[in-house]
Amino acid sequence: MKAIWKFELNTTDAQSVKMPLDAEILTVQMQNENPCLWCLVDVEKEKAFREIRIIDTGHPIENDFTGKYIGTYQVYGGSGVFHLFDYGYE
Repeated sequence: MKAIWKFELNTTDAQSVKMPLDAEILTVQMQNENPCLWCLVDVEKEKAFREIRIIDTGHPIENDFTGKYIGTYQVYGGSGVFHLFDYGYE
């Protein structure tokens, strides 16, 4: 059985989000002043930690960068712009 699940994020450099394996990331948006990630998941699949990295506009990115772009969100009326990247399951 599939469902869309929401995962609240912290605005930090990297975090691990526990979600079902093979979850499809749909979007990242702000909700009630918090960044959230929505994913299409198979609720019966085993859960694992997925690494999500957040990069602020203008900050340096390492040369061996391998993340897959997820989306962008803004805070403080657009004065903070953050870009999310998926580094896969740990």
